[in-house]
Order: sequence, then C-alpha cells, then structure tokens
Amino acid sequence: MPLIGDDRKMAYWKQRTVSRRVSCTGVGLHSGAPVNLTLAPAPADAGITFVRMDLGVEIPARHDLVVDTRLSTSIAAGAARVSTIEHVMSALLGMGIDNCRVEVDGPEIPIMDGSAAPFVCLVNEAGAREQRAGKRFVLITAPVEVREGDKLARLEPADGFSVKFTADFEHPLITDQGFEVTVNDRTFEREVARARTFCFRKDVEHMQSMGLALGGSLENAIVLEEFSIMNPEGLRFPDEFARHKVLDAIGDLALLGLPVLGALTAVKSGHALNQALVKRVLSDPTCHRVVQASEETASDRARAPVGLAAAGQQTI
Repeated sequence: MPLIGDDRKMAYWKQRTVSRRVSCTGVGLHSGAPVNLTLAPAPADAGITFVRMDLGVEIPARHDLVVDTRLSTSIAAGAARVSTIEHVMSALLGMGIDNCRVEVDGPEIPIMDGSAAPFVCLVNEAGAREQRAGKRFVLITAPVEVREGDKLARLEPADGFSVKFTADFEHPLITDQGFEVTVNDRTFEREVARARTFCFRKDVEHMQSMGLALGGSLENAIVLEEFSIMNPEGLRFPDEFARHKVLDAIGDLALLGLPVLGALTAVKSGHALNQALVKRVLSDPTCHRVVQASEETASDRARAPVGLAAAGQQTI
C-alpha cells in the first residue's frame, strides 16, 4: 500500500531544508511596522524554529509554545513572541521543508499579500536540499476529533495528507463553501498557496480602533462588505475563502512538530480549534505514532515495518 500515493523520487523520503538563506521584507498585519524575514538552512531533525534576531531568542514551532489563537497563531518563549506564523508554517510544510530557521527582527511575521505564495517563492528561490536522515511523520492510527458547537476538526488514518474544509460565515459569498485537496508540494503551490486571508470591513474598523490590523489593506487581505468584496481585482479563486482556511489549517497542524499522515476534515474550524486538535492528538498515544521513512520505503513505496528506532519511533 503506497504511503503517499504519489510517484516521488527518493529525495522526498529524506528530510529537507532550504539550500541557502533567502529574505523578504513586509509589514506586520497588526503593528503595521516593517519586518525582515529570512529562511535559513537547519540541520536534520531540527524542525522549524523561529528566531527573534532583535532579541537573540529561538522559539521552536511547537504546540506547547502557542500562547494566542485569536485572529492568528502566536508562539512565545518567555517574553519573546512571534505572531501570525501560520502562513509561513503552511508554506514550509506544503513545500516539504522539514528543517528551517525562520529569522525575524520583530514580533510578527510579515503579512506580505495575505497568502502563503510569497513564502513559497522564497522556498523556490532558495531551493530544497536533501538531508541524510529519513523524513519523520505523525501517523494517525485512529480517528480523533474535537468539536465546539457546530464546529469540527477531525483527523482520520490515511496513506497521505489531505484536507477537506467547509467554511460558513453566514455571508452571501461564504455559505457552505468547501474545498478539498491532497497535499504535496505541487498541489499546495498550485491550489492553496495563493489564497488570501479575508475579513469583514466592520471588523477591520473595530480592530483598528483598538490599535490592531494597522498593517491591513486591500493589498494583503480580501475585505468583504455586506454583499460584496472591496478588492477591485476580485478573487483569485471562486472558492478562495475555503482555500485560505485550508492554508491556515495546514499551518496550524504543522505545530504537531512533524508532517502528518492523515485526512483532516474541518467544518467552520479556526486557529483555536485547530490547535485543540493538535493538543488532543499529542496527548493521546492511542491515536498516533511517530514513524520514519527508511531506504526500503523510498525504493518500494510500501508501508512495511522494518524495525524500531529510538524512543519507540517506528521505521516504515
């Protein structure tokens, strides 16, 4: 039985990092302040780490360091904080990057155009370098879900990673809008990465009155009025809202610390419920295990247990 269900070269079964340092500059969505961001290579098994260059503090991208899920996902180590990490996390996971240092000189990731596409461009500019270690995954072995009223986030066993999302904001343009994708670097770049974040004009006005969303504009978000959108160029996809929720969910699930092998079904979920699902998975050893791709997996494309690695980690 194929592990990913996709004809891949052996390199995709090895861990990957970016080949060289690449940088961009943008503004923080809430502060409106300029932010410089650099993607830098990291060693095998290092995972994704955010580095506050202005403070000299490293913050691993882990669920237990999440401190806020209102409006975006934020992590912190002590007083050092990085907000709005979900778009760059989504780009790194979607493009198959396992290990990377994300260096920033402020408390927010730059919002760029409101999507993950600029970060995908950075990964493509840097190139991906294969590392010696086999890729590790969180393999979902039993269904696990969290609910909050009519909201749902559920992971089930699957050969690869897929996301099915239904968005409903009781707005004429976002009512029972759905999107489904099997995630790999090609589908992520083509079908997910360009979907922009969105908000309602009345909410923007309220947030700005509270000193938030100071960097928000029609250049980095879709802004909806009661029956229409304000952006003169329109939508990039007819279902761009649901696609962006898929983008966010991929970035939030990346805080499992490893790519996931499972099928995510989400209905009206947001950052808080996504993180509640991550917490539920990590707290329940009966629904998952950590597995590592072996040379046999790379050549045979078969899920065949060949032994146990350290810390109960199974090779596949």
